Amino acid sequence: MSKAPTIRSPKSGGDRSLDSLPPRSVDQVPSAKKSWTPPRIILWAAIALLGGVSWTMLAIVRGETVNAIWFVFAALCSYLIAYRFYSKVIQKFITKPDDTRATPAEYKADGKDFVQTDRRVLFGHHFAAIAGAGPLVGPVLAVQMGFLPGTVWIIVGVIFAGAVQDYLVLFFSTRRGGRSLGQMARDELGKVGGTAAIVASLLIMIIIIAILALVVVNALAESPWGVFSVGMTIPIALFMGVYLRFLRPGRITEVSIIGFVLLMLAIVGGGWVGETDWGVAIFTLDRTTLAWALIIYGFIAAVLPVWLLLAPRDYLSTFMKIGVIGLLAAAIVIVRPEISVPAFSKFASGETGPVVPGTLFPFLFVTIACGALSGFHALIASGTTPKLLQKERQSRFIGYGGMLMESMVAVMALVAAVTLDQGIYYAMNSSAAATGGTVEGAVAWVNSLGLTGVNLTPDQLTQTANDVGEASIVSRTGGAPTLALGLANVMHQLIGGTGMMSFWYHFAIMFEALFILTAVDAGTRVSRFQLQDTIGNIVPAFRNTSWRPGVFISTAIMVAGWGAILLMGVTDPLGGINTLFPLFGIANQLLAAIALAVCLAIIAKNNNFRWLWVVAVPLAFVAVITISASFLKIFSPVTAVGYWANHVAFRDALAAGETTLGTAQTVEAMEAVVRNTFIQGTLSIIFVTLAIIVIATAIVATVRSYRSGGGVSSEDPRVESRVFAPSGLTATAEEKEIQKQWDALPAAQRPTAGH
Repeated sequence: MSKAPTIRSPKSGGDRSLDSLPPRSVDQVPSAKKSWTPPRIILWAAIALLGGVSWTMLAIVRGETVNAIWFVFAALCSYLIAYRFYSKVIQKFITKPDDTRATPAEYKADGKDFVQTDRRVLFGHHFAAIAGAGPLVGPVLAVQMGFLPGTVWIIVGVIFAGAVQDYLVLFFSTRRGGRSLGQMARDELGKVGGTAAIVASLLIMIIIIAILALVVVNALAESPWGVFSVGMTIPIALFMGVYLRFLRPGRITEVSIIGFVLLMLAIVGGGWVGETDWGVAIFTLDRTTLAWALIIYGFIAAVLPVWLLLAPRDYLSTFMKIGVIGLLAAAIVIVRPEISVPAFSKFASGETGPVVPGTLFPFLFVTIACGALSGFHALIASGTTPKLLQKERQSRFIGYGGMLMESMVAVMALVAAVTLDQGIYYAMNSSAAATGGTVEGAVAWVNSLGLTGVNLTPDQLTQTANDVGEASIVSRTGGAPTLALGLANVMHQLIGGTGMMSFWYHFAIMFEALFILTAVDAGTRVSRFQLQDTIGNIVPAFRNTSWRPGVFISTAIMVAGWGAILLMGVTDPLGGINTLFPLFGIANQLLAAIALAVCLAIIAKNNNFRWLWVVAVPLAFVAVITISASFLKIFSPVTAVGYWANHVAFRDALAAGETTLGTAQTVEAMEAVVRNTFIQGTLSIIFVTLAIIVIATAIVATVRSYRSGGGVSSEDPRVESRVFAPSGLTATAEEKEIQKQWDALPAAQRPTAGH
């Protein structure tokens, strides 16, 4: 092993305050170039070989069944190679980070919004914020089309699109003082493109939060065990916030252990409460009641101090998220379940699938949104995260690496869904209008689909419901219950046997609710900030986030927006998640196209046209996908696909005096379909129009930069950094040596926050 180099602090051109400090970046010290030694070559060759074999088993060598371990190995090997090589290409030729340059967390430090945060803690915060319902729900719904298309899109999509977007937006926002995506769009694309981006991000955020909340509602409806357990996480998080703030400040290990124990007690206690008469009476809530409860919760959580609820929930949920997904991956490798779901199902080429309508192209790519590419992430990567980043180099670990972690969540969700019996999968994910909400109706519906090898019986559904401690699993749409059942199906084979099925199921439900509630309350807070900034252009007082009237008014407006969509979803006769999720997926991917368009314009302004393809290729793909999907939702004559076709069909039926049509069995239900499809169709038109405007202005800005050899940079003026921090999860030998010098620095000589 080579000895770490001796490091000396470099001179800095006359700045004596910097001369007295140790190096602030590994670039300032001599470093021996790491050669490709035989052990390293063997390691990466083995990773590549295992990944190649895994992909071959999934895509080519398929018998009647395929072993689930190949999904895990294909994903992990692909992620390792992408992070080690592709993300470094982006770092070397596009971002070119400079750790001697201060980040906003350093030169704008205020102890509130701009705070230098340890990279590992920040990774957890960022991951908790970006990982919501999308990577859990989308892959589950897309299993309708078979396992292979979704697997390819999740893994390949995140490597070349999703992680690229997250990394670049985070880095570019950091260079621009932590500005939001809308602000960057206004700077790079001008007034027209910037305004379109701001309006689009606000409207799309409303849809995203509504769908996140709808998933929670569908997971907890008619489940006293789930309602009690998830409800208890709120006082647990409040206690953790008070504990860290007042009782034992800084005792993170203590509060983590206490929080974990309380969570386990909440799960076990939920099972006991759910078996009592009073527990059933109090905690058995219908979807509408749950929706109102979430609306009230969302408002309160968004106006409470961040340390009281959001911070402890983020911290705890990150451990839960990563821990559970890691446990599931390990269980799959050990249990090695065989999967009988076809690589491509009969619904991949049709337009009237029972779970999500529409053909594989383009609807697979908008159904699986967050696990591969998510515009919502751009709002986080240009929101809180750049204001907390210590060093520019850390943006690769947090931005690119954090998105790879979310993609792994999506792969695990897909695997959990495909391990289930196909008949049970379709019984759970078909709308109540199709199944009638009964065991008999679900059996008749699923068996009428003509699925090869599927012969669902009432006993299968009732026994499965009994195993997981639920009254029914029929039409438990939204993806979360399916993922919970899949996780329980794998985990009980590893720990506990059939008797532990109910524990694992409700453990997963609470895990998912924690997963999603973090995004609901954080999303509401972020959307409130965006609205305050927007209104602040007219009423300057709104820009002050401490001005309570502005806080309450802005929060109320945003909660009213997503709350109305949520209530529309829970009362939708066509099945809320089945009709709203395509709109969510399209809106989310259109926002991703907007983010990539802004990155395109920035790279062009930097006169870096040789590497423009890194962004141009995913932008072109997602633009074609989402605009095509939008046009189909607007213009398709197939009522199961087109919002306006559905709207006209029900409107004309009502005008003709009919009292039932399709799955709507009453006049009120028919009127609800007319109203809902009008709203959904109108939003589709608005979203795609705004996205086209932003993309067009980005292309114009890029062409202009090409003709002029670049453009005027909108980066903040350079400020010299006076701090040091490692860039990755673990410090390198050079970083450890530098850190020793900083640790040896007398306290009186250490720079203070904000200098």
